[in-house]
Amino acid sequence: MDSLPHISSVAFLIADPTRAAMLLSLMDGSARPAGELAYSAGITAQTASAHLSKLMDGGMVLCEKEGRHRYYRLAGPQVAQALEQLASIRPAVRRKPLSPLARELHEARCCYDHLAGRLGVAVTHALVEHRYLIPGENKLYEVTDSGRAWFGAMGVDVSQLKPTRRGIARQCLDWTERSHHLAGPLGVQFLAAMCDCGWLRRSRSTRLIQVTPAGWQGLGRQLGVEQRIVQAAPEA
Repeated sequence: MDSLPHISSVAFLIADPTRAAMLLSLMDGSARPAGELAYSAGITAQTASAHLSKLMDGGMVLCEKEGRHRYYRLAGPQVAQALEQLASIRPAVRRKPLSPLARELHEARCCYDHLAGRLGVAVTHALVEHRYLIPGENKLYEVTDSGRAWFGAMGVDVSQLKPTRRGIARQCLDWTERSHHLAGPLGVQFLAAMCDCGWLRRSRSTRLIQVTPAGWQGLGRQLGVEQRIVQAAPEA
């Protein structure tokens, strides 16, 4: 019976249709800003902030800051599991239709001076899967010995990188994919190396990144990153 008050408080939070809609929109493990959650739930941003404050106090969601922006995600897999058990139907989440330029920016772009978008996230996930990078505390990446060798073969000497106050490799939350991509001095030099070897081309007028045919071959051979996955539309 000691857990009854906790169950009651959690049930109260989920019972509200607005909060339930916001929680369900986070079920894919992504992190989203309050404005997008407000749109999904059909409420104003001010109302969404009030609901998110209650969900944070109740231990249902966490807030992650990235620069001036704040993103919200489920507090852990136990929250997602509880929601999955309670929800028999996965409701559709309303999203604004994307313009052609926005779709291209979602696919591949520069985030300041490193690679972002679906391509940046896919490449970063592949680097982690290959154990070239290991996610660490404080949103940092540890570069393994095999990672140093791999980046070296790509033309990036990790030992020569000058660390900032946040290290040489950090996790940057992608504003479209709601997942992390590689940033920091390593991310900057890695993007430059992929451009130098002809895998990527940077637009002179926008933040768009174009992958060359040689780039798709190299990304597929080296990291298993496939064009069909990166270019798949995220929305129906």
